Amino acid sequence: MIVGAGLSGIGAAWHLRDRCPDHSYVILEAREAIGGTWDLFRYPGIRSDSDMFTLGYAFRPWRDQKAIADGPSILEYVRETARESGIDRHIRFRHRVKHASWSSEDARWTVEAEREDGEIARFTCSFLWMCSGYYDYAEGYTPEFPGTERFGGQIVHPQFWSDDLDYAGKRVVVIGSGATAMTLVPELAKKAAHVTMLQRSPTYVVSLPAEDALANFLREHLPEHVAYGITRWKNVLLSMAFYQFARRAPERAKKRIVSLIQKELGAEYDVATHFTPKYKPWDQRLCLVPDGDLFIALREGRASVVTDHIETFTEKGIRLRSGQELEADLIVTATGLKLQFLGGMELDIDGERLEPTKTMNYKGVMLSDVPNLACTFGYTNASWTLKADLTAEYVCRLLGRMRETGANVCTPRLRDAEIGEEPFLNLTSGYVQRALAHLPKQGSRRPWKLYQNYALDILFLRHGDIDDGTIELTSTPARREEPKRRLGPMARAVRAVASR
Repeated sequence: MIVGAGLSGIGAAWHLRDRCPDHSYVILEAREAIGGTWDLFRYPGIRSDSDMFTLGYAFRPWRDQKAIADGPSILEYVRETARESGIDRHIRFRHRVKHASWSSEDARWTVEAEREDGEIARFTCSFLWMCSGYYDYAEGYTPEFPGTERFGGQIVHPQFWSDDLDYAGKRVVVIGSGATAMTLVPELAKKAAHVTMLQRSPTYVVSLPAEDALANFLREHLPEHVAYGITRWKNVLLSMAFYQFARRAPERAKKRIVSLIQKELGAEYDVATHFTPKYKPWDQRLCLVPDGDLFIALREGRASVVTDHIETFTEKGIRLRSGQELEADLIVTATGLKLQFLGGMELDIDGERLEPTKTMNYKGVMLSDVPNLACTFGYTNASWTLKADLTAEYVCRLLGRMRETGANVCTPRLRDAEIGEEPFLNLTSGYVQRALAHLPKQGSRRPWKLYQNYALDILFLRHGDIDDGTIELTSTPARREEPKRRLGPMARAVRAVASR
């Protein structure tokens, strides 16, 4: 059973269909449509925050001219993948998974899913694969700002943007400095009277071309999969090289990023205040702006950045600690997401409640002492799908190894007492820090450590031994005592001939 029909879930199903064709599967999706994040978010300008040659699937080339793609294009890409491979016929929509219970006696998960009418549907499966993303679809994160009830205009969180929300000719304040705010500001500035990005502290911002000139050239002169593969690896290696440079020489990386922003905005712009963070590059994710659209909006005066703290909302807008008041007709709280592990699903094993926080992540895929369960969780320093594809390959290899050995249970076992505990994610971002207490741990070394390194994960997940001394493959009595399948007339005739 795959939970989630978004980018990860459709990719998981494709790999399962391709590599394990003898396995049946179903996908449970809480919403009414394929797409996950890309179907949920509808705010203006929604786009990828990394290039589509790495955010796209390894098995299906990205064919659009734009490397930094808009949300509707990505959504159609995911849905086409599902349609073309027949995956869409395996999806049960409006089934929100609430609880899963493992029975060692039966070697099965019993999964409870709530339907739209409130009824509970129960399924059993031999393997449970969570592809439900990493944040709460029901609510975003919004701090408690004093005085919000006094504000006379509209307040909206981007996660719940309405298509009929009119911002043309209005004064807009976007609270936040993350990827969502960086996307919203230049897009809103096309129609709004003025857009102000209000931030407590700056974020590192990097501009890249919306189109990849080399990718488009290669596509015209080489077979599609060859061109896609070259571009994909080019982008992987460049991003890995920059990440390593930033971590090993943070001051040099910081100076380089800030100097490029200064060049975009001009010598008179106060980059030190508005675009020079106190933390090191990649302590938090960098923000990507295609073709410098944010900087263009700032240069043209259609948008501005204010770095300050909110004292209170007022009838007309927001008053800051400095005493300045930002007047607004619309306030957008792009203040972050609320992380949610396993889609909020509750787990128990043989009747005992499982607390994910007491488990340790194995190879970035499974949880210690939790049988037959995998989780797809992408990279924090690169495109999500790079890790999602590798996770899918590993799960399929694991299922294949279980079939070879006759095992029906696979369980990672933490036997090394010298393995230390570390936080699941190493980012200092607010949305990560707020969620760490609810996430599993990672270990101090392999195979329990998350290296956030695509090249290493290729070695460990695609080519590493399944039987690594940590994963325990067993055959339960339920498998050993499983009755023989009844043979049909044709099969009995073939067996009779063979026995002679």
